[in-house]
Amino acid sequence: MASNPVPPDAGARPSPGMILERLARGATRAARITHTEHLPPRIGSHADWPQQIRPEVIDAIRSAGIDRPWAHQARTSEHALRGESVVVATGTASGKSLAYLAPVLSTLLDGSEAPNGRGATALYLAPTKALAADQRRAVRELAAPLGTAVRPAVYDGDTPVEEREWVRQYGNYVLTNPDMLHRGILPAHPRWSSFLRALRYVVIDECHSYRGVFGSHVAQVIRRLRRVCARYGSDPVFLLASATAAKPAEAATRLTGLPVVEITEDTSPRGELVFALWEPPLTELHGEQGAPVRRTATAETADLLTDLAVQGVRTVAFVRSRRGAELIALIAQERLAEVDRSLPGRVAAYRGGYLPEERRALERALHSGDLLGLAATTALELGVDVSGLDAVVIAGYPGTRASLWQQAGRAGRSGQGALAVLVARDDPLDTYLVHHPEALFDQPVESTVLDPDNPYVLAPHLCAAASELPLTDADFALFGPAAAGLMPQLEAANLLRRRARAWHWTRRERAADLTDIRGQGGSPVQVVEEGTGRLLGTVDAAAAHTAVHDGAVHLHQGRTYLVRHLDLADSVALVEEAHPPYSTTARDTTAIAVLETDTEIPWGDGRLCFGSVEVTNQVVSFLRRKLITGEVLGETKLDLPPRTLRTRAVWWTVTEDQLDAARVNPEQLGGALHAAEHASIGMLPLFATCDRWDIGGVSVPLHPDTLLPTVFVYDGHPGGAGFAERAFHTAADWLTATRDAIASCECEAGCPSCIQSPKCGNGNDPLHKRGAIRLLGELLRGVPEQA
Repeated sequence: MASNPVPPDAGARPSPGMILERLARGATRAARITHTEHLPPRIGSHADWPQQIRPEVIDAIRSAGIDRPWAHQARTSEHALRGESVVVATGTASGKSLAYLAPVLSTLLDGSEAPNGRGATALYLAPTKALAADQRRAVRELAAPLGTAVRPAVYDGDTPVEEREWVRQYGNYVLTNPDMLHRGILPAHPRWSSFLRALRYVVIDECHSYRGVFGSHVAQVIRRLRRVCARYGSDPVFLLASATAAKPAEAATRLTGLPVVEITEDTSPRGELVFALWEPPLTELHGEQGAPVRRTATAETADLLTDLAVQGVRTVAFVRSRRGAELIALIAQERLAEVDRSLPGRVAAYRGGYLPEERRALERALHSGDLLGLAATTALELGVDVSGLDAVVIAGYPGTRASLWQQAGRAGRSGQGALAVLVARDDPLDTYLVHHPEALFDQPVESTVLDPDNPYVLAPHLCAAASELPLTDADFALFGPAAAGLMPQLEAANLLRRRARAWHWTRRERAADLTDIRGQGGSPVQVVEEGTGRLLGTVDAAAAHTAVHDGAVHLHQGRTYLVRHLDLADSVALVEEAHPPYSTTARDTTAIAVLETDTEIPWGDGRLCFGSVEVTNQVVSFLRRKLITGEVLGETKLDLPPRTLRTRAVWWTVTEDQLDAARVNPEQLGGALHAAEHASIGMLPLFATCDRWDIGGVSVPLHPDTLLPTVFVYDGHPGGAGFAERAFHTAADWLTATRDAIASCECEAGCPSCIQSPKCGNGNDPLHKRGAIRLLGELLRGVPEQA
């Protein structure tokens, strides 16, 4: 229930500590706070702009209210103007955009005075169309005093056909996304020749979002861009911006293929931040195998958003799903109506799928104080500048520390103090974090994981590159060490043909259509409304069995649909709009075979291995769960064909002597391995920039390839995504955290907070919590010192 009303916007803003104290009133509320971290305010440090920045640009920046840059902005500009690629990896609201815009605008202004030609150009890449549109508005406002010297233009799938020729011919600051670069610009590079010939800078914003398979695809798209630029005589400098990240120069170099300088010291000021970790209480409900169930993060976040609105505290609640954002806003509105009928209209939802004008209106209303609260997806996380917020509530760990700080940084952006609250989901990683705050506050953020050499990623980009310009031996250094070895396979598949000293694309169809850089290959399944025949969207082929099986609940732009039939032959899922009071979760069975062991390390008598595997998976049923409580309502069988996946995996084995030392008998072994597998999958996102849905696992009491009890954790993408390799290299820390997470959970025999998995194909049976703790402890006793 909401706390006693405080008139919204009355008097001075309360301090973050006072806001938290009001939220924690009452014995049960106070007990939910497991840790409070106080980050002190920071004083900013100014510098002067480099002398090469045009005075007109400095005047334009001053007109925007910025007299002098922060030191990290000036340093970034210096590197850019010297022709050095640079990544600025500083905190939210630290002015990263201005750090790269100052040299870009100055160079464009220089180019506008060139006696011949179109002058210099710059390309801006954003992971989302919404961010590119926001950046265009910001550039237009900043560059307005420069007249027509700077001509920003968005070029993406939404750009009208009649505008595209103008952008190609006259735009000198073109904002787009990697998808459009891959499918639209590079295949048509002759039409972009004058732009590419003059290209001086490529800006890659939010570069930490390019991770896993998507990041690996983008890395190859960037190499294709560099190759085409070289054809026209240009060698652009890359300017990258990232949330605070570990080893940003290393990640940026892997993304671009170029040496990159890093700027990591944040010299901007920051107000005090109070960061609370919040664990919802256990309920009287029981889940699978009778396990206790915690109150959902959704329900808890709705309560906190209600209380904050009643206090007049301007708040954004970040939620992982569109449906969750809508649900939290709806619950908060209903509860606010019980307190004050004027308050429900001051809370709303914000997510992708809204029209741009709807999003802008919500941002303005929150900025002005007309709105007190938003329940938002990460559509608000990237690049949208909403200042004046007092608090952020994060419903569930967002997957990486970088994203956590990105979201928390949305509050206090005007320099005032701010409150951030992380509400734990009923999940092993969330539970571990709220009881091990040092894992959040005393550790650097993650390294960005990507693998451009993945043959499933590289092969289609070699074809696309050959269709753009014939491939030669000299190009292999650009595309990586695996490129040359793939050429015979591409020739054998009649995709490429060697003529003289170059390989050429042989097909009539577009080579860029061989791969969807955000997908996993295969024909996407079209989601069609049964009654009208209207195409709602598509689902990746690899995800179709779990996402749009018969009976699945499918969400699209805030609307809920039930899948009536999945037609695999025609790649169509027929759906109808419905409002079921439940969600659905697919269940599957998985078998795994070792194809090749790349690396093997002895851990005592056990072994830690990394290599290639083949996974055979079959979706066999789905569960229906209540929306608010997560209570299981029932299970329905499915008849779907098996799917195979060749990927990369990390695995570990134990011997009979180790089982004896761990006091794990044969009856307990299957449950102990299964529990360790579940918990380790849940914990891996703390060590690799992945989501638990990006990876899978198998545990076997006697595996036919190892002839020992074995636990596998594998990348859920063809060829691998780099996550299993990262797990292999951090295995000692990863499995230690896994053991600690299981041991610290207060349940008796296992629950969703420690060893139960929401995607287990066996209904979370068997599981043995104490056996898993003892087994992992014995395995870790054998870790070599250098690990």
